[in-house]
Amino acid sequence: MRANIPVIADPEVTRHILNAFHLRASKRLGQNFLVDAGVVRGIVEAAQLTPADTVLEIGPGIGTLTQGLAETGARVVAVELDKKLPAVLAETLRGYDNVTVVPGDILKINIPETLGLKEGQRFKVVANLPYYITTPIIMTLLEQRLPIERLVTMVQKEVAMRMTAQPGSKDYGALSLAVQYFTAPRMVMDVPPRAFRPAPEVTSAVVACIVRESPSVAPRSEKLFFRLIRAAFGQRRKTLPNALVGAGLTKDAAQAALRAAGIAGSTRGEQLSLQDFARISDAVGDLPGQG
Repeated sequence: MRANIPVIADPEVTRHILNAFHLRASKRLGQNFLVDAGVVRGIVEAAQLTPADTVLEIGPGIGTLTQGLAETGARVVAVELDKKLPAVLAETLRGYDNVTVVPGDILKINIPETLGLKEGQRFKVVANLPYYITTPIIMTLLEQRLPIERLVTMVQKEVAMRMTAQPGSKDYGALSLAVQYFTAPRMVMDVPPRAFRPAPEVTSAVVACIVRESPSVAPRSEKLFFRLIRAAFGQRRKTLPNALVGAGLTKDAAQAALRAAGIAGSTRGEQLSLQDFARISDAVGDLPGQG
C-alpha cells in the first residue's frame, strides 16, 4: 500500500468517507460497501493483474476494490452509475494516476472505446455487482464478444453456484450453460454479510471466469441453441419433448430431434451438457422447416 494513503477496505475508514461526503448506501442501486481487506486481496489475486494489464471495474463505489486493483500497477478504468460518486472517487483515489473514473451505465457505453483499446488488445473485468442486475451485466459482456481475458465478479452466492453448476445438480440451469459456453468459471471464495456495510441478508461469492477464445461447443445456429436451452429450463419438471414445445417445436418434431441426437425422450434439461444441447440444436436444424 502506498505511503500515507489509508486502506479504504476498513470499517472505520469507510465510515469516515461516508460521513464526510454525506453518503448512504442506495437500495435502488443495490449498494453495499465492502469493508474487508482480505476479500479485496482475494479478488485482486483472482484477477491475476500485472502492470501491463488494462482492467475494467464495474461499480467502484467509494473506491474500495479500485484501490486494491490500482496497487497492482494495472491501468484501471472504473465505470460508475451513481452520479454522486465520481467526485468522491476523485478524493479517495487521489494519488493513483493509473485510475480513470468514467460516469456511465455499463449496459449502454461503448466498452472498447471507453477503455481506449488498441487492435488485438485484451482486458480484464473485475466487479462487485449489484444483485438485481448481475445476470444482465455478465451476459451483456459475454454476448458482445469483447476481448475479455478474465472476468472476476462478486455476486450473490446463489448466482455463483448457478454459474459454476454441473449437469444433474439442483443449481444447474440456463445461466450455467450460458456462462460455461463462453467461459471456464470457478468459485474463488465465499464472502459473508459482515464483509459489507450495510450487511446484506445473503452470503456473496467471488467467481473467476477465464473467457474462452471460442465457445466450448459449436452449434450451427447459436440463436437456436440458446432458444432450446431457455425452453428446456422454462418448465423444469417437464420432459424435453414437452419443454421444447416452448421453443416453437411440435412435440413430434422435438421427439424426432431427440432421437437424431441420441437423447432419450424421458430426459430433463438439467441432465444435459452443452455438447448434448449442441447435438439437439443441430438435429432440430436438420428438420424440415426448422433450420
